[in-house]
This record gives sequence, C-alpha cells and structure tokens, in this order.
Amino acid sequence: MMHVRSSFFPILVAMALFATSCGDSLPEPEPFGALPTPEQVKWQRMEINMFCHFGPNTFSGREWGLGTEAEDLFDPTAMDCRQWVDVAAQAGMGGIIITAKHHDGFCLWPSKQSSHTVAQSCWQQGGGDVLRSLRQAIDAHNDSAPQHPLGMGVYVSPWDRNHPAYGTDGYNAVFAATLEEVHSLYGPMFEQWFDGANGEGPNGKRQQYDWPLFNGTASRLSPGCVIFSDVGPGCRWVGNEEGHADATNWSTIAVGADERRTAQAGCGVLGGDTWAPAEVDVSIRAGWFWHQEEQPKSLDELMVIYFNSVGRNGLLLLNVPPDNRGLIPAEDSLRLVEFRRERDRIFGTDLAAGAIVSASYYGDGRSQKYAPQNVIDTSYHTYWLPDSNATRAMLTLTFDSPRLFDVICLQEYIPLGQRVSRFRLEYLAPGSNTWQPLAEGTTIGYKRLLRLPTAVTASQVRLCIDAALATPILNRLSLHLASVPNCE
Repeated sequence: MMHVRSSFFPILVAMALFATSCGDSLPEPEPFGALPTPEQVKWQRMEINMFCHFGPNTFSGREWGLGTEAEDLFDPTAMDCRQWVDVAAQAGMGGIIITAKHHDGFCLWPSKQSSHTVAQSCWQQGGGDVLRSLRQAIDAHNDSAPQHPLGMGVYVSPWDRNHPAYGTDGYNAVFAATLEEVHSLYGPMFEQWFDGANGEGPNGKRQQYDWPLFNGTASRLSPGCVIFSDVGPGCRWVGNEEGHADATNWSTIAVGADERRTAQAGCGVLGGDTWAPAEVDVSIRAGWFWHQEEQPKSLDELMVIYFNSVGRNGLLLLNVPPDNRGLIPAEDSLRLVEFRRERDRIFGTDLAAGAIVSASYYGDGRSQKYAPQNVIDTSYHTYWLPDSNATRAMLTLTFDSPRLFDVICLQEYIPLGQRVSRFRLEYLAPGSNTWQPLAEGTTIGYKRLLRLPTAVTASQVRLCIDAALATPILNRLSLHLASVPNCE
C-alpha cells in the first residue's frame, strides 16, 4: 500500500542546526498528566533486573512450600552472593530482588518476628543470614564499580503458611514489623515486591491485608522505594508470567484504594491518574525455584522476551534461581552472558547516527534546545519538542548513504508524561520518491522496539505521530540491524 504525505502536515522546516538568540530562553515544556517520580524514572531505565527465588523450595522441589518444612531443610553447601552479583553485573542488570520470605513463611534472615528462619536451621550452625550476605556483596560491587551500580530489592510475601497469627487481626502488625526489620537492617531497597497471594488452597486462611500500613512502612524506611503489587503504587504486575506486555501499554492506571486484581494490568489506562508502569516477571527456567531437571530458556526465547517487555514500555524482571549449593548454575550464567552480548550486538550500533533530522511543527525562533536532532544524540535528557498544542507531528531522518536495518527504537521523555497514542513509520528506498510503510503502533512510553519482518534499505525514514494526548516529546529514534525471532 502506498503512503502519501497527509494533508495536515506542513512543509518540513527548521533543520537541526537552526537557532536564534531568542530561542535559548524558551520556557520548559509543561508536564502532562500523571508523572513518574525520579525514582520511577531511574527504575524504568534499569530495564532488566534479576529475581532470585531461593528458600526451602530450592531443596524440596516445590514451587509453593507448605510452611511445615523443617528448618534444617534449608542448607546450601556453598552459597556465595558475590557470585550472584557478578552474574547480574555481567548480564547488564540494574538490581537484584531476593525472595526474603516466600509463602511458606521461612525467613532468609534471623527474624525476631518468626520461629521459622535461618536462625533455627543447621545452616552455618544457625548463624547464617542470606540478606546480610547479599547486602554486603552488592555494596562491595558498588564500591568497586560505581559507574554501574546494582540495587537491592526484596520480595516479602504477606501470605505466611507458617505463622500462627496469619488470618487474625494481629497479623498485620507482625508483617509490618517484619518489613521494618528487612528495610532497617538491610536497606535501603530500590524495590519492595508484594505478591498478592492470600491463603489459596483447601481450607486456606484468609487475611485482610493492611496495604496502607505495609506500603507506608516500606516507603518510610526506604524513601523512594518502588513498590510492586497487582496495582502498584510504584509499579504494577503485567498480568502474566510469560514475559510479555501488551502492544498497547500505558504507564498510567486508575484504580480504587482497595483494588488489588485488575484488568488494567496488561495495557494500563489511557489518561489514568496514577503512574504505575508494568513490570514483566518471568523465569529463565520453567519454574521459579531451582529444579535440577530444568534448563534455561534459549537465547532466542530471551530475545523475544526482551522485545516484548522492555520493548513494549515495561521493565523485565528475569528470575534466575540459585541452586541447592546457593550458586547460580553455570548454564544459566552462560546464557545470561550470551543474552547481554546479543543485546550489545544489536543495540551497540545506531544506524541513525549522522542523519540530518527535520520536523514539522518546529520553528518560530526555536533553538537547538528542543531541536529535532536531539532524537539521535546519546543524552537521555535532551529531546525534540514540536510547537505547543500540536498533537500531530512528523520527524524525518535523511541519510548521506543508504541504511540497512530491521529494528526501530522509539522513546518518549517520560519525566514529562506519556503522550503518544498512535504513530507510524515509513521509508524511502534509494532512488524512490514513494514512501512505503515500515511499522505502526499505539503507545511508545519509555521505550518501544519495533522489529521488521525483513531488513530494509532506506535513504530516508520518517515518523508520523498521528495522535497524542498532548504535545509529543521524543528523546530517541534509533535504527539497528539484527536477526531475531518473530516476537508477535
């Protein structure tokens, strides 16, 4: 199908180097709608974090423990959190979230709120502390590599199949005190992960969770901590455990204070009043805890997950479970290194570099401060801003020589809100004056990756923003060449 220039687009004006003296004093653009906190922006820019499911289930072979397991079952023979940290760093991850307490109630630290902890086990004669070991390993890494720091986060399940107070009025205070221990002794945490499980199973006890108390405790002790639950408030569950977000994915939601499960998980809510981006949790193996018979996903599978999570405005939380030694298995760590190398291979070269960038709705004495050329620089905090009140716009890249590519990356500047609701991309083949379609979509958000079915050669590429909730603000448009599986 041939695409022609839409009538609403004016003639392209204002090349990237256009500047006037009055443009440098332009006011900052107005933010739009619900906005992320600085901590949420930092969290989203991590892109991939490591989940570590570790506990009695690692030794029993279960996924959900019963809460009746003997404490001595937990007995890793060679646990080394420094190895976990090295694997996470080599894989290019931003942080590690550890299952400090799963549904079985077993605490990986010597909690005073429970009698079902490492202190009651034979491991290290009851003197072991997984959280302390991980905290020390992360701190040591950050001291030696401050340019690539790792964050520490915790999963603490409110469901407790062991604690006698669970299902009573007094349990919420017990759980808040448990959170107080974790955050005060091992924090600050970059993320607090709350599972929504609540007494599932035959004759299971139910608990009326005091979410304001729980959230407030974590936030007070780890200021800025991004809190995960089904509906946030810091980030939300994507609605599946297969590793994909919806192709339309708003970072905003609109929920009542008491809602936990929601149909909004997969795609968010257009114009929602709360910023709660999607976190995509998936395991590198079939199970969440280590099972000897399982093997890690293939590189192709991991790349599909990356395109469908980070590439759809989500954050990827990839579970990498330590084994019964307390180490990440060699096959998993090798796969993660391959995963990192493949991402570097694809995205390490930007084929849009050096292009001349022009745009519609750009003029009236504007300076380079908001110039179209900003979309191909390497700074996160520079961006292209069309004229105010424009909800349609077009950006064109012109190359000095043809470019071959099959991946397109788009990014909105989310500190000022998420705006774009419909866009399309087109290209001119060398020697042609007919624009041909490349791809189209709805939301962009922090990052949108579009994989073409086959590579194309272009002398020009243009982005047409056909609808937006407010003036679109883009800080990145890059082109890449890769061979990846079909991720639809």
